[in-house]
Amino acid sequence: MIGVGFSGITLMNQDRTNQQASSLIGKILSVKGRNQSNKEIEVRFGSSEEQYDLPLQPLLSREKSTKAAIENISFRVFVATWNVGGKSPDSKLNLDDILQVREESDIYVLGFQEIIPLNAGNVLVIEDNEPAVKWLTLINRSLNKANFVPLRGPRSIGSPGGSLVFPKTSLRKASKALRTENKRKLKTCNCPIGLERKNSKEFCFRCPQSQTNENDISSEDDEDGPNGPSSANSIKYSLVASKQMVGIFLTVWMRKELVQYVSHLRISCVGRVILGCLGNKGCISVSMLFHKTTLCFLCSHLASGEKEGDELRRNSDVIEILRNTQFPRICKTSNSRVPEKILDHDRVIWLGDLNYRIALSYSDTGKLLKEKAWDTLYNNDQLKIEREAGRVFKGWKEGKIYFAPTYKYSLNSDIYAGETVETKSKRRTPAWCDRILWRGSEIYQLSYERKESRFSDHRPVCATFWVSVEAMEDGSKRR
Repeated sequence: MIGVGFSGITLMNQDRTNQQASSLIGKILSVKGRNQSNKEIEVRFGSSEEQYDLPLQPLLSREKSTKAAIENISFRVFVATWNVGGKSPDSKLNLDDILQVREESDIYVLGFQEIIPLNAGNVLVIEDNEPAVKWLTLINRSLNKANFVPLRGPRSIGSPGGSLVFPKTSLRKASKALRTENKRKLKTCNCPIGLERKNSKEFCFRCPQSQTNENDISSEDDEDGPNGPSSANSIKYSLVASKQMVGIFLTVWMRKELVQYVSHLRISCVGRVILGCLGNKGCISVSMLFHKTTLCFLCSHLASGEKEGDELRRNSDVIEILRNTQFPRICKTSNSRVPEKILDHDRVIWLGDLNYRIALSYSDTGKLLKEKAWDTLYNNDQLKIEREAGRVFKGWKEGKIYFAPTYKYSLNSDIYAGETVETKSKRRTPAWCDRILWRGSEIYQLSYERKESRFSDHRPVCATFWVSVEAMEDGSKRR
């Protein structure tokens, strides 16, 4: 039986701190820079050589490029993934700690898995959007705390003792109310007019009409008319994209003043498992041009199972997602640099329940957990093994893991399932199922950690990145 409870897990932060203190890079206490809003920020370093070996120059928010009229701007990007076990949240659930609202970021990328139970009714019949609306409402409350404007609908859902009221509305209408920019503007080509032909390799020309199929972009597109309630103009963070595919839900938020620099917004969904199209497992991908740099964010839920050989099915899922994800073409010119495939983007972040397990028996894993032998456990992690063998995620990076396995916990408990007689039937070997990886240059991971919430049998995993993008030197508005 695995005897690691909450008290054992909480000591890991001290273990990680001790390891960081011994690292050369960990001796650097902080580097101060300024973001686009000239707000002073402090960036703290960890210890993993691959994860935190940061050159100091990119940490300055603005860096002149050798190209004429181009400069580099760095932004803080917060990423979180959470399998919520098919549970719908209530109004008392507070996301402040998970979203680290005290350390504000410029961009938030939040991915969920199993926001609805993965039963035949939800997979084969009608997609239930009500939980997605609830998650948007909770995120909005945490990010826009000072300027929080509750969503409203024809009918509202609230708990008797809670002050937050969940709107009884569609995901499309809820998303529209949380955007400060009409989505039709975000997803069209807005490249500068009057560019010379010699510049066509760096820019695509303005398209008189997008070739994008509206259904390929998002089921939550704006209707004609206003961009939402006038109160949206007072919020701090604006919703940029939200998409649900059965139990997978991906949402992207930005500081309101940054949204004007987003264009070519596109969304692609790839379903896996049942004929590769029903999506009880699979991936949602969001592509955009931010200033002059292409970004791609993916949220996936890969094949489950802890039998020997199940990792190969997960490898296959990754390969098929990379092969089949196709973003709609927006620009008509053949010289467009806006990518249609995931790997063609400048910066890519992949998050989700990747479901890779620890290749040890339940009892051996339990012994190592008791000893807090994190390095030995990590050396037997399937994803680490498969990546190092070159069978999956070749060219991708992941930060060193200094936290306990995030799956599988007994409900509303800090002990792993199977540690008690009552939970023995649900026993699973603890594993780091929930992961965040990245690909591309000028992207640096500042933190990689799990958060403590008993809401589901998974613990949420979060990462913070410093991402540099190319921008016009004068910072002029692109629209």
